[in-house]
Amino acid sequence: MNPPPAPSPPHRRPRRRSGLVWKREGMKSRLLWVLMLAVAGVVVYGGNAQATPSSGFVGVTTAKATYERIFSHVQTQDPQFWNEVMNMVGTTDLYVQQNTWDPAACGSPGCIPSTGWHTHPGPSFVIVTQGSVTVYDGDDPACTPHVYTAGTPSNAFIDPGDGHAHIIRDESGAVAKTVAVQFVPAGATRRQDEPDPGNCPF
Repeated sequence: MNPPPAPSPPHRRPRRRSGLVWKREGMKSRLLWVLMLAVAGVVVYGGNAQATPSSGFVGVTTAKATYERIFSHVQTQDPQFWNEVMNMVGTTDLYVQQNTWDPAACGSPGCIPSTGWHTHPGPSFVIVTQGSVTVYDGDDPACTPHVYTAGTPSNAFIDPGDGHAHIIRDESGAVAKTVAVQFVPAGATRRQDEPDPGNCPF
């Protein structure tokens, strides 16, 4: 006679996650989100902290218009040969800015009025209407000063924009003013602050 078959091991039910396990995982997920938000906040704060703020400087938009595509080509021989070509594809915002550097508004003795390091997404045509300003380019390792003075042949300059970092300072000790005409892509931020590129001693 055959012996009775050995009893099979008891069938184990699949383990269910207890509410405690789910709670722990939910807490982990929440902690991960909090950590990610905190890191994002540090990145944003760090980016703002690196920007170089203006001092003793005020820029006011006196006029703004939005244009559809701009195309212009003018050529003349009178009173000299002159050829102008302008071709802007896409919609353009045109700004007219009145800028003032005032040592009295600088906030501390010995402070030099300054725009802070910044760039624009498009070109700026700048005319000095009062006093003198000094422009420094962020990509110039020699930190060469370019001085522009109202009422002289050197009373205007063009900033190309498109990521070209620069700073404009009033080192004369008197009030200085400029008018700037700027072309930027429609909807773009007209002025974008930049960190100090480190090529100048100030």
